[in-house]
Parts: sequence; C-alpha cells; structure tokens
Amino acid sequence: MSLRSLVLVTPLVAGLALVQQGLVSAAQTADSQPVIQRADDSGLQWAPCPAVFPKGCEVTVLQGDPAAGRSDVFLRSPANYTFPPHKHTSPERIVLVSGEMEMTYAGKAPVVVSAGGYTFVPGSMPHAARCLAKGPCVMFIAFQSPIDAEAAELTGGSGQQ
Repeated sequence: MSLRSLVLVTPLVAGLALVQQGLVSAAQTADSQPVIQRADDSGLQWAPCPAVFPKGCEVTVLQGDPAAGRSDVFLRSPANYTFPPHKHTSPERIVLVSGEMEMTYAGKAPVVVSAGGYTFVPGSMPHAARCLAKGPCVMFIAFQSPIDAEAAELTGGSGQQ
C-alpha cells in the first residue's frame, strides 16, 4: 500500500472503529451536519435553566436532545450566581468559555476554574458551582445521556456543606 493510500484510508478505518466501539453512532457519521457556534452569537435561542437552579441562569441547546440522549449545551449565568448542589445521571464534560467559577464536588475541596479550563463530573456525583465576581460565566457542557438534574447534598471530605 502506498503512503498516499495509507493517508486516505487511515481516517476511514479510525472512523469505522469508533462506530464499532459505540463512541460515534452510524447515524451521526452519515447524517450529521457540522455545527459551528459561538457563545455570543445573536442567533442563539436562550431559555431559563431547569427549575433545580435559581432564576438567572440560561441554557441553549447546540446539538442533540437533552431529554432523550446525548446533547451539547451552552449554559450562562451572571457574576456572583450560585448553582446549588445537584446531581444527574449523565456524566458531564465542561469547558468554561468565559468567566471564572468555583467548582465543588462531593468530598473534595472547592477549585477555581478559569476561562479555557476543563472539568469532568462523573454521573450521579453531587456538585455545585459559583460564578465569581469577575463577570458573567458561560460553560460548554457535553452530556452523554438524558439530563435529569435534581437537588443533592455535598457531603464528606473537605467539600462538606
């Protein structure tokens, strides 16, 4: 096999391997369209956050269906906003797009995350967050299963409430 053939075939084989492993569905690879979105785009449709959070935060769905399965969202809050302790079945992958947040996970000491920072929250782990006074916070969050957020308590370790 020539080097040119290898360069052309390798991404296809890698993509098929991801489909076989269940990391990417066949529908996603065949039917999905690329999505390019900025958190400050005026065309985004923002809605209030779920009732588990106090008024003031907003969410917009970028891709997927938060009620049915995998989804990507932007979530934003004003400065000094607190996301009270909560949990959900789905793990979440968070990238802080703007602002600065203090994140607290059950049994752990709070940590401050700055814009560009990444955090992973395992499914069903109680956690809380607070957007600090440096300005509004925007998070990109990827969920891998339906979102079923509910109030929770942070207990144990130095993150005890």
